[in-house]
Amino acid sequence: MQSFQLHERASTVPADSYQREDWQKGYESVKHESDYWIDDVEGQIPAELHGTLFRNGPGLLDVKGHHIHHPFDGDGMISAIAFRDGRAYFRNRFIRTTAYQEEQQAGRILYRGVFGTQKPGGWLANAFDLRLKNIANTNVIYWGGKLLALWEAADPHRLDPHTLETLGKDSLNGVLADGEAFAAHPRLDHSCNLDNGAPCLVNFSIKPGLSSTITIFELNTDGEVVRKHAHSVPGFAFIHDFVITPNYCIFFQNPIAFNPIPFVLGLRGAGECIKFQPHQPTRIIVIPRTPPQTPLSKRKDGEIKILETQSGFVFHHANAFEQGDDIFIDSICYESFPEVEPQSDFRQVDFDALKPGQLWRFHLNLRENTVSRELIESRCCEFPSIHRERVGRPYRYLYMGAAHGDNGNAPLQAILKIDLESGVRQLWSAAPRGFISEPIFVERPNATDEDDGWILTLVYDAAHHRSDVVILDARDLTQGAIARLHLQQHIPYGLHGSFTPESFAPSL
Repeated sequence: MQSFQLHERASTVPADSYQREDWQKGYESVKHESDYWIDDVEGQIPAELHGTLFRNGPGLLDVKGHHIHHPFDGDGMISAIAFRDGRAYFRNRFIRTTAYQEEQQAGRILYRGVFGTQKPGGWLANAFDLRLKNIANTNVIYWGGKLLALWEAADPHRLDPHTLETLGKDSLNGVLADGEAFAAHPRLDHSCNLDNGAPCLVNFSIKPGLSSTITIFELNTDGEVVRKHAHSVPGFAFIHDFVITPNYCIFFQNPIAFNPIPFVLGLRGAGECIKFQPHQPTRIIVIPRTPPQTPLSKRKDGEIKILETQSGFVFHHANAFEQGDDIFIDSICYESFPEVEPQSDFRQVDFDALKPGQLWRFHLNLRENTVSRELIESRCCEFPSIHRERVGRPYRYLYMGAAHGDNGNAPLQAILKIDLESGVRQLWSAAPRGFISEPIFVERPNATDEDDGWILTLVYDAAHHRSDVVILDARDLTQGAIARLHLQQHIPYGLHGSFTPESFAPSL
């Protein structure tokens, strides 16, 4: 049975928890790069909180006043908040991709964006220009001593973790060809069966077409690719995220069709050529993590399987875990793909007209080849986060960005915690004038309980046109913020980030 604990301040928020004008201001470009100790703090930063929160997202929503069509086309900007001795240091830098530098020097848009941004000059100026602009704007990870900015359609960019200076594209020690994709949603296997219990990082790439190729990469703690294998699956695959278990990588192949002709002719961006197919099933692709060349006698996970479930669209998964022949997958599901229309303005989105993302649990039985599902959370939610050691394994606590209201669609203004064993919910809300980003769970040093740690999130404060770094006690969100770190500027709504226990704050 579900029960809610609601942060008391939220009870004073009106039913219409936000104003569109407030939300829109969070999509203004950042004009400056900064470095400073954060001295404007409400509350107290926990002395035990040591490490660096890295965030990535579109920092520019225009090029010298020429607006882009969709935020997913915006140039990537890394924000770093480094914690040490009860203090925090902020730094932000744009990722100096080749395209970013060329456009900044030219003072105009030179590249087409995947989600509809076009070069000036109409279709004639865009026809047959099929170059992809590597915007490096989706995620950032620190692994194997490297800080990597990720964008799923191309190779990563390496940055200096101390200064955020762009060092150039990274080939993973020669594994990636120039421009070869390395997705933006890697998963950490804290205790890999294939590496005698050592941690490894698992990621993938997609090469879509009439049939699509999924390539899986596994990297050791030195950042070396120790396993790489490719698999062909039928149909066009538009996949942003995936999940792992100790034995499998699992992908949801969303039911969409891609018509490249308007893109090739310069009439639309590639993302505008995607159409959702509501009468087609969603395919769930289960791929063994052991490389295909491993003898079957030494493999416990069998061959690739493709199962089918009801039509829907998934951007993000929370987690997956195995129990015998069963796999359970918790995912944020949409009724359909939110299609990007030409000539539309993303700042004018009608939230009420769109169906919300909701949390569902999928139950796969690999012996019977069956799929069932159940709704876990009906509240509008996105950006799930869990304890890093529970990735791919049974878990109890889940944290997500959520709407303030318990029904309908709306911007994310709250953090929702779900106890998957008891059903108890906790909600901390920044409404009416705060808008939150992806929550990141950080465990407390020497903690023994799964939820003993902190939730870190960036909150856009429309009242002051700035962003706050908010620290919550992950055990009890109803306590309110432990600390609010007021930045000197706003950070546009970002996408993904990560935390490393290594602090890159300068010396005091």
